[in-house]
Amino acid sequence: MAIEQALHSNLAIPPGEFLAEVIEDLGMTKADLANRLDRPATKLSAIFRGKKAITPHMALLLEKVVGVRAHVWMGLESEYRLALARQSQEAEVDRLKAEAPLVKKFCYPELAKQGYVEDTSTRTERVSELQRFLGVTSLRNIKDINRYRAAFRQGRPAKGAASSEALAVFLRIAEIKGRCIDCAPFNAARLRGLLPYIRGLTTKSPKVFQPKLTKALAGAGVAFVVCRHLPKTRAHGAAFWLGKDKAVVATTIRGKMADIFWFSLFHELGHVLLHGRQKTFIEGGAAQADKKQEREADAFAANTLVPAADWGAFLESGRPALASIQRFAKQQGIAPGIVVGRLQHEKRLRPEVGNDLKQKLEWAGG
Repeated sequence: MAIEQALHSNLAIPPGEFLAEVIEDLGMTKADLANRLDRPATKLSAIFRGKKAITPHMALLLEKVVGVRAHVWMGLESEYRLALARQSQEAEVDRLKAEAPLVKKFCYPELAKQGYVEDTSTRTERVSELQRFLGVTSLRNIKDINRYRAAFRQGRPAKGAASSEALAVFLRIAEIKGRCIDCAPFNAARLRGLLPYIRGLTTKSPKVFQPKLTKALAGAGVAFVVCRHLPKTRAHGAAFWLGKDKAVVATTIRGKMADIFWFSLFHELGHVLLHGRQKTFIEGGAAQADKKQEREADAFAANTLVPAADWGAFLESGRPALASIQRFAKQQGIAPGIVVGRLQHEKRLRPEVGNDLKQKLEWAGG
């Protein structure tokens, strides 16, 4: 067996080289061979250069013309193709090894835990699994793909900043989940009409509102997905389009507080309704390319949850107490934790005050 293996070489020598030696020994030119075979000279030229394979039929013709048995030609051709395959395989391994240092940037352990990639410790296998998961032939291509470009807007991240690669993984998970949700064609008017209904769901528990929210948004052409918060993303949500008829709104439930979740949800819906279909928006984590659009989405979320006039009147009524917060939230038909969260964000309430009114979210699969 060892002797047999030693006969094989990764040096790819086309059978055409041996054919050229044979006809030279016979005192035959390539043009003579073409005429004897009744084949175009260009076709034979490709065989000489190894660009075209010697077929069984051609092997039989060569046996008749130059006297070398057909099985010899087929054996030479087979060895040549195997050598090319070995070279290609070795080159692929080299490419995978070169990208192995990048793996740690892509949250591999979390992806394996969620079942998106194989749980392997082999570095080259991890690279190959990540390429399959992300749908690329090289991990270096991620930053140039339009869907994930938003994750790389921050340029070279500062210490403690979000990882662009981790954000790209978050977007990919949202994309995969979004494609699995059947939606009606997007309808902006229907989505706007749903806003009061969605706003009312803020008073419900996740077990009640999650399926209702998913179903309602799907009916308006929006795939709503929940993704686990990945390390180094610092992202609350994202919005992007899968074609012209389906929008994807994703949330990570970062911090697991309901007031943050609802604001993030309406923020992303604001992007869907107010801004173009070509961009990908990430709330938190990545540097924002268009501050104006982010401010517009923030205003949309704040005013949808609590109309500006009502909020102003509430603030004018005096220093907010927990009882007045609960009354105002009931009047508005929203969860009191949303009012508390906004007051804390605007520094009208200390961070430790009112947290008992805030709901914590825990979703299986979230």
